[in-house]
Amino acid sequence: MDVFLTLADELHFGRTAERLHISQARVSQVVKRQERAIGAALFERTTRTVRLTPIGRRLRDDLSHARDMFEEAITRAKGAAQGLRGSLRVGFLGAMGHEIRPLIEEFRSHHPDCEVELVESRLCDPFGLLRAEEVDVQILWLPVQEPDLAVGPVVLTEARVLAVPAESDLACLGSVAWEDLDDHPVADLGCLAPTYWVEALLPRRTPNGRLIRRGPSARTVQEVLALVADGQIVSPLHQHSTRYFAYPGITYLPLPDAPNIQWAPVWSVTNRSGLVHAFAQVARNSTALRGRGRAQRGRRVAGPSAGWGGYTTGGPT
Repeated sequence: MDVFLTLADELHFGRTAERLHISQARVSQVVKRQERAIGAALFERTTRTVRLTPIGRRLRDDLSHARDMFEEAITRAKGAAQGLRGSLRVGFLGAMGHEIRPLIEEFRSHHPDCEVELVESRLCDPFGLLRAEEVDVQILWLPVQEPDLAVGPVVLTEARVLAVPAESDLACLGSVAWEDLDDHPVADLGCLAPTYWVEALLPRRTPNGRLIRRGPSARTVQEVLALVADGQIVSPLHQHSTRYFAYPGITYLPLPDAPNIQWAPVWSVTNRSGLVHAFAQVARNSTALRGRGRAQRGRRVAGPSAGWGGYTTGGPT
C-alpha cells in the first residue's frame, strides 16, 4: 500500500524510491505485482510522465481513506494504552458552553488527566477558530457540510423559540409561526458563515415563499439580543437561550411549526489528536444531553417581570 500511495502522490518512480528508501527497480516490481493481482493497469507510463489510470485513481482514494482510518485507530489505541493527557480546546456559541457541561464532566471522568478549555466563538464565523487551529473541536448546530471538517454524533436536539421586542405586535401572541416572520427583519450574520448554515436558524423565506428581510449585522448571540431588545429585529433562537438570557425588553415565544435543531461536535479532518477522537467517542456513548430540550414547546410567560423575558419550558433547567 505504501509503495502504491507514494507513487500515486509523486507520479515519479525515482522520487518514490527516494522517499521510501528502496530501489527504483523495487518500486516497479511492487507496482507490477499489484497490477497483476488486480488485473488492470494502475498507472500509464511514458518516457516522460507517469499518470494514474481511472482504476488507479479509485484505488488511491479508497486506500487513502483506509489508511486514515487505520492511523486514527492506532492513535486511539495508543491513547488508551498510555492514558490520554493534555488539553482539549472546545469551541462553543453563546450559552452552549454551559449547556454541554454534563458532556464535559463525563469526558473528564473518563480521562482525568486531560484538561478542557472552553473557547467562545462568533456566530458570524462559526468555522474560523477550527480552521485557525485555535480550538480542537467546536460544538455547532447542523447541518455542517464542509469538506475539510468532520461531524461527530448529535449531542443535543432541541426546539426553537422566537425572540421579539417586548413592545412589538408579536409579543402579545401565545405563539408564532414561520410565516409571521415576513414582516419582521432578522439579523444579518455576514458573509463568513455559509448561507446553508445560517438559514438553518434564520431562513431566507417563509414556508409560502415570502422573503424574510435581513436587518442590521450581528456577530455574536449578545449582539443579536441587543438588537432584539432595541426593537430593530426579531430572531429565531435555540430553546436553551430561554434558560440563560433573561434580557430586559425581550419576550420569547414558541415556534411550534419550526423543526427541531441538532448540535454536534465538529473538528478538522486533518486533526489526528487522540483527545478529539476520545471526546467524540464519549459524545457517541453519552446520554447526558440526549433529549434535553427535545420538542419542549412550553408556554409563554407575559413580560420580563416573570424573570425570563417571556418563556418557560416546563422541562429541565
